[in-house]
Amino acid sequence: MLACVPLPTMRTYVRMVGCLLIPRFELTVAIGGAAGIAGRRLAIAPQTSSTPIGEVSGAAEAFSVRKGMTLSEALARCPDLELVSADPIAVAGAWEQTLRTLEQIGAAVESAHPGTAYFALDGLRGIHGGSDELVLAAARRSLDRPGKLAAAPTRFCALAAARAARARRALIVRSSAREYLAGTSVALLEAREQTAPLVVTLERLGIATLGQLAALSRASVADRFGVRGIEAHRLASGEDDPPRPRLVTEPLRERFELPESASGPALAYALGVLIDRLLAHPERRGRTLRAAMLSARLSGGGSWQTSVTFREPLADPVRMRLALTPRLALLPAPAEEIELYAERFGASCGDQYALFDRPTQRRRARLREAIGQLRIAAGADGALRVCWAEVASRVPERRAILTPFDL
Repeated sequence: MLACVPLPTMRTYVRMVGCLLIPRFELTVAIGGAAGIAGRRLAIAPQTSSTPIGEVSGAAEAFSVRKGMTLSEALARCPDLELVSADPIAVAGAWEQTLRTLEQIGAAVESAHPGTAYFALDGLRGIHGGSDELVLAAARRSLDRPGKLAAAPTRFCALAAARAARARRALIVRSSAREYLAGTSVALLEAREQTAPLVVTLERLGIATLGQLAALSRASVADRFGVRGIEAHRLASGEDDPPRPRLVTEPLRERFELPESASGPALAYALGVLIDRLLAHPERRGRTLRAAMLSARLSGGGSWQTSVTFREPLADPVRMRLALTPRLALLPAPAEEIELYAERFGASCGDQYALFDRPTQRRRARLREAIGQLRIAAGADGALRVCWAEVASRVPERRAILTPFDL
């Protein structure tokens, strides 16, 4: 005999990822509010003559001005373009405040860049009413500035939904990520640094939507575009990594106000004081520094910042001065305040060296450290090796391939 006992049905939840998108966040902060952008042809001025322009307003986009253009090209398309001084310090502070408001509702937030953040909705349903709509409503109430909210099965799909969402109404994707992304333009790949260079080539090949890209075999895409093509095909097929929440820690930073007539020696002295204060800070807890952020508030308005990755984790003030002092020459204008910020930490203890070390081993160790430093600054594809495959092939892409460089 067999008995069947009906059990109460349990509601199953599909893994969902929320996305917060604040359009033109850097430009809004630099201009002092969204009211100053309406109807004006604005763009964030480049830091140097060789760097491109930053975010642009909607009125400037109507003249085909885009972020990443050179200043000469942007002025040729829009002669009335107004340039706004970049203010990375204010942008970082405003974005940090926005992320903390999301974390106050219990969200584990991943910050992609200022203006875009991801967070998982799975652990928040029981806190805010049991549905995705209530979770996004709680997130909207916590925000200190208006933004677009959306939820989808993957981060990439959530970003596409956030771009299509309305300012005051969240969009929730109930279908699969691949189905929703099928009609989306391949220009969405520009949101990822690894796949951004492929957009122009894909459009020239006649691949206009992500659905057309996903219809191709992954092997053929990998043969033509390599690792970037594999990542682009993964995203178009609805595959993506889960959100990687940031580690919330108290920032370790020091500031120094400068006199009006501060020159090169005065700036170097102020930087030395900041380094000594940062290393003596009790919150450092004996840890070494792997990367530091040097920023300055300019006298004429705006701010400037640069990131420095050390060759190896260190806590030596002399070596830090040697690495940071040349960056002061890159200041675009006189500064009224400089700030030093510990961006990443290393191990708490120093390196243990062998008593007898061969020169060959020492050179290989230094080369491995240099490769690691390059990948921290330029990404996983910063150091590659050329391997010859089909030398006699008529197709240039088949003659050689790029593989990760390892010793």
